[in-house]
Order: sequence, then C-alpha cells, then structure tokens
Amino acid sequence: MVIAGSSNWSLPSRGRVGMACMILTESALFTIFVVAYLYYIGKSLTGPYPKDVLDWPVLATIALLSSSISITLAVRALRGGRTGTFKLWWLATICLGAFFLGATALEWDGLIYQHNLTIWTNLFGTTFYSLVGFHAGHVTVGLLLLGVTLLFSLRGAVQQAHAERVEVLSWYWHFVDAVWVVVFLTVYVIGR
Repeated sequence: MVIAGSSNWSLPSRGRVGMACMILTESALFTIFVVAYLYYIGKSLTGPYPKDVLDWPVLATIALLSSSISITLAVRALRGGRTGTFKLWWLATICLGAFFLGATALEWDGLIYQHNLTIWTNLFGTTFYSLVGFHAGHVTVGLLLLGVTLLFSLRGAVQQAHAERVEVLSWYWHFVDAVWVVVFLTVYVIGR
C-alpha cells in the first residue's frame, strides 16, 4: 500500500489527466455515432445500400494502423534523445495518416459522384457520412497537431525533455487508430 505523501507516489501530470479525460469524452461521442449507425442499418427505404457501394478500405486501414507503430517508435526515439530518428518516425506517421485521409476522400468521391450517395440520400448516407466523417475530422485534427509538432522539432524546439508531452499527444493518435477499428467493424463488416 502506498501512503499519500510518500516519495513513491506523485500526482499524474495535467497533460496526461487532460488527455485521458478528452479521450473518455470523445469515446462517448463516438459511441453515440456507432449506436446510431447500428440502429439504422437496413432501415433505408431507397438505395444505394452499403453492400452495393462499399469496398473494403484495406490499404487505408493498414496505413492508419501502421501509424500507431511509427508514432510509438517516434516517442521511443525522443525518450532516448535521438531527435533525428524521432523526426523521421514522426514524419512517417504524418504520411501514413495523410494517406488514410486521401483514401477516405477518394472513397467519398466515388460514393458521391458514381453512386449518388450523399448525406441526404437516405439513412445509410446520413449515418455513414456522420460516423466516418466524425472520424476523418479527428484524423485531420491529429494530423494538424502532428504537423505543428514536426515544425517545432525541425526548428530544434522539441527535445528529449519534451518526451512526455509528445507521448501524451501520441495517445490521441492511438485513440484515433483504435476508433477506426470500431468504425471499420461497424461500417464495413457488420453494416454490410
């Protein structure tokens, strides 16, 4: 048992607590979108329907899930004082995330212009674009934060002493990746 005030225990950093609370809140919001999607599966009165228009986003999924590996390697490199290696892995994470967003944009382009599926078409369109769009918005925010961090690191402003802050930011990225697993299963596996 650890006694408060002993030298073995200290309060967690505000950054860690703040990020944990934000992830918890965002998880609740994503849960609402997932439940809505699941509730409305098969209730569209007109097409197109998921099985008719959705393809498996395999490469995009591999890219996004791989970015969890690259960001972990980036944080480890920074903790070890290897800032050059940190920048390379951080850039790799950004590239993988950007590839995912680009693939999402291409998917939407095909759905809108080839299959006439918009957010107003039917319940499937409404719930699909709401859920996948909410996730894409989170990826976009993550990429902006990663990009700003990369710019600071290129200017020499991110050093080993900042490893905890960088790690806390990586939690957000891991969250975005974990949410994609849920979205992928909901939309492309269960929802077809």
